[in-house]
Amino acid sequence: MSDLSARLSLGFSWVGHSLMHIVSGLYLTVVLALQHEWHLSYDELIRVWTLGATLIAVGAPLAGWLGDRWSESRMMAVFFLLTGAGSIVSGLASDTGVLFWGLALLGLGASIYHPVSMSWTVKNAANRGKALGYLGIFGTVGIASAAVVAGGLTDWMGWRAAMILPGAVCVALGVALAALIATGHVRDRRGDVKPQPAAERGDMVRAFLVLSVTMICSGLLFNSMLIVLPKLFETRLGGLLGEGTLGVGGMVTLVYLAATVPQLIGGHLADRYPVKRIYVLCLLLQTPMMALMAVLWDLPLVFAAIGVVIGSQVQIPAESLLLARYTPARHRGLAFGAKFVLSFGAGPVAVQMAAAVFDRTGDFQALYLLLAALALVAFLAALLVPEERKEKPAPAAPAPAAAIAGGD
Repeated sequence: MSDLSARLSLGFSWVGHSLMHIVSGLYLTVVLALQHEWHLSYDELIRVWTLGATLIAVGAPLAGWLGDRWSESRMMAVFFLLTGAGSIVSGLASDTGVLFWGLALLGLGASIYHPVSMSWTVKNAANRGKALGYLGIFGTVGIASAAVVAGGLTDWMGWRAAMILPGAVCVALGVALAALIATGHVRDRRGDVKPQPAAERGDMVRAFLVLSVTMICSGLLFNSMLIVLPKLFETRLGGLLGEGTLGVGGMVTLVYLAATVPQLIGGHLADRYPVKRIYVLCLLLQTPMMALMAVLWDLPLVFAAIGVVIGSQVQIPAESLLLARYTPARHRGLAFGAKFVLSFGAGPVAVQMAAAVFDRTGDFQALYLLLAALALVAFLAALLVPEERKEKPAPAAPAPAAAIAGGD
């Protein structure tokens, strides 16, 4: 039963990663259709997502703490249900007020995913780098699919269907996971399948400080790229993509899908080589690619975007392993919550940056030059992450609880 529970936990975590990014990214493409239907400007409509983006960040520590203290599996069921409900409410909105609160509910639900599922995955995986690599692939597929799902459904059935149908899938999975928990097929673990060596306190403090800097910078890079890429492609690739939102969404999808195989390779390498080295190299790659995106047009712009996405997505398993390495298991959900306050907390900042730059210049050149500078800062900070030490393994973790573990 414990092996089945672990497999189901990993499966829901992986699929949930795709859906989290699909549902939370739908509006970024749907907004292109809303401009014409509601006769509102892009910068005005993109600001409607500000509270939702903020809640994805600020809700993460509480979600991680509840996962540690109450139940990771139950929190994942809540994630599916709340996120799906928010997407459905957004799709039913008739004005920006209702849309604002629907997106806020969506953001609150989405805030649960990363802190809870990262800890859930690490606990249930024997080969952490490989599991996080697959987790990253599902996330990348979700990020890539969001634009094409939103664009395709918008062109085919309208923007409301683009929000409602993926939300309904989320709700259905939440009900399925809740049923598996109720029947005992999915259970929480009290410890890791494969315990990690204990890090020294000095290394923990140093890693926390350094990773705080790199995660803030990475959050701004990731969110800015995700937010503006559909509009950037519409502006600079318009002649290549045809009419409607499907062409824009399809190109964004291709860019993010290009990172899937490199991300899996990165996960495997993280099980075999120093994680710090992988992390540093990924941040280094993004610096020149962001600078090139400031000035390139047409297909060269697409290749530069692919370089940025490969660097940003391959770094995610390495970053998660570093955080898990320097955090006690009993506080790991809270630590991942703090990580996503820093990284997703950059979301609303990125929204405002993108809106302000586009409002003043009609393009994103200045934004990408700033992002290149932030990538350089993150690279320099990552050089200060503690080197890995050779230590004796920690004691074996206890078997899964007979029932859902509640509390420490």
